[in-house]
Amino acid sequence: MLVVAGARPNFMKVSALWHALSALRHPFAPMLVHTGQHYDYQLSQVFYRDLDLPPADFSLGVGSGSHAEQTARVMIEFERVCLEQSPGLVVVVGDVNSTLACALVAAKLGVPVAHVEAGLRSFDRSMPEEINRVLTDAVARFLFTPSRDAVENLRREGVPDGSIFFVGNVMVDTLLRFRQKAEALAPWREFGFAAGAYGVVTLHRPANVDNQDVLLEILEGLSVIQDQVPLIFPAHPRTAARIRAFGLGPLVARMRNLRVVEPLGYLQFLSVIGHAQFILTDSGGIQEETTMLGVPCLTLRVNTERPVTLTGGTNRLVRTNRQHIIEAVRDLDSAHGCFTDGLPEFWDGRAAERIVSLLAPVFS
Repeated sequence: MLVVAGARPNFMKVSALWHALSALRHPFAPMLVHTGQHYDYQLSQVFYRDLDLPPADFSLGVGSGSHAEQTARVMIEFERVCLEQSPGLVVVVGDVNSTLACALVAAKLGVPVAHVEAGLRSFDRSMPEEINRVLTDAVARFLFTPSRDAVENLRREGVPDGSIFFVGNVMVDTLLRFRQKAEALAPWREFGFAAGAYGVVTLHRPANVDNQDVLLEILEGLSVIQDQVPLIFPAHPRTAARIRAFGLGPLVARMRNLRVVEPLGYLQFLSVIGHAQFILTDSGGIQEETTMLGVPCLTLRVNTERPVTLTGGTNRLVRTNRQHIIEAVRDLDSAHGCFTDGLPEFWDGRAAERIVSLLAPVFS
């Protein structure tokens, strides 16, 4: 069995699977593949340490590039691994380029594919991740879904019920496993902040950071917000590069209460968002994590592939308009704040255990 991780959000999901598989290695004999889609230390290597993962059995080192270049490189390198190892199953997680690339390679070689976090849909084909989700699900044999809406999405697309398994959210497994360890770090103190007295910002999606006008609107909104509430901004390398390229560095530098920092490791980041007053993000995974942590999340997008975080969580969608962003943060101080009445179904820390129990009879 080959278990694939390519980018930062993959590692949290792979961690839960790896620990569940390791507890019952027979009949799986799992091997970890790191494609190298994210290769910066803080976006990949730090997760081996934070999440108690062993070194990858195979490191493909594909690096960056356009979507076509990156997907092609992963396919070429991963095919070599598959031909050498003849795996009985390839497990992919999430919706990054590595997810689709490895799923396609396996399917064309006749190797069954298991997709963890299957069925999520934003219904926005302008998102590269949406294309990756749809195509990965189309070739997967085992589709493990995190929520009921994901099950219905797959059924509408014609996926037979025998391939769909509602197991819950593996990212939640990892959060619950490492939450206490993260609590002990209290990294917000290093930034001179008190618990509950700061906000957190993350930005990385092309729709937000590759468009100069949109990025400017967001930053101008942040410039007003940080006058009222200090902000921690772990800057993704892509976002930092766009800020420089668009000449927006001086605007950021003038924000005295915006603390721009390097990307944080998983444990540090979990601790930081767990004690934040609110989160401003365009990340999918953070919508889930904040729901678990009970922290208000303002998602800078017009849609989400995780609607359960809207109906049963702490998440709210906010348009990437300066005034809307400012007003959304102000609304959190009123009765219109977003708080959960209960956690989504099967977000109980046992999703990976369910996946392993479903796969074990097939490979025994």
